[in-house]
Amino acid sequence: MQEELLSLLLDAIEKREAVALVTVTSGDGEFARAVGKNAVVWPEPDRHPAGELALGDRLEGVLGDARLAIGRKRHEHFQYEEANGSFSVFVEVQARPPHLIIAGAGHIAIPLASIAKTCEFMVTVIDDRPQYAHASRFPTADRVVAGPFRPTLVELRQGKETFDSDTYIVLVTRGHQHDIDCLLEALDDPLAYLGMIGSQRRIRAVFELLEQEQGIPASKFDRVRAPIGIDIGAITPAEIAVCIMAEIICVLRDGPLPGLSEQIQQERIERRNRAEERLRAVRDERRGAGR
Repeated sequence: MQEELLSLLLDAIEKREAVALVTVTSGDGEFARAVGKNAVVWPEPDRHPAGELALGDRLEGVLGDARLAIGRKRHEHFQYEEANGSFSVFVEVQARPPHLIIAGAGHIAIPLASIAKTCEFMVTVIDDRPQYAHASRFPTADRVVAGPFRPTLVELRQGKETFDSDTYIVLVTRGHQHDIDCLLEALDDPLAYLGMIGSQRRIRAVFELLEQEQGIPASKFDRVRAPIGIDIGAITPAEIAVCIMAEIICVLRDGPLPGLSEQIQQERIERRNRAEERLRAVRDERRGAGR
């Protein structure tokens, strides 16, 4: 591989950019000379690739397929049959590392940060208590921030760490009001995962209160993973961290296991549907009485 391309790949890792290394692995006819050629491709169509694939008029189609592979976050092998020859390319995707933000530096956060780092997540821990949000307690975390929860989330979003489909947020603060403040701050972001700790009864009460007092549409809470995690009978902080990370990986990999939040989400949707049906029935009855 050319030194320039290797430098670009390393730079993408440093900047948390998604890229792909495209290599022509076979070719015949007019494409025989392209075998072994490499190029670094970014997901943005307006960003010109670095390197040379020597594929002539077929280049744009290959670049389009490479960008699709980047979007799917997996390596892919493509084969092309043309009148003047055939060729194949391997797209080695270097996806952006998923970013886990743990709001709350308590007893669950310590094993959770460690497990997440083992799973190759970028990890940020925040807490408003400097004695808890300290690097010595989270030696594997990429960043530990001591500061008020909601303003710290705002600062993270406004910095280089955008809240997007590669961002996972876990709310495990020491007080439920802090969890709620963080929830309200992150609720509208296009996150991959937003989870909040708490019992089913407490979660129901919180959502209903926010619907009534803040006027938040009930459907917005359907995306919140609460109660957080997958039910494995966890008791200890480390076991709870495992159940949380299991759900996060399930979301990351489109896994089949339902989380603890699935039941309450389904109940909320069914309750909303019943309420809408009753409202329609009342309206129909009133219209019928007015005829």
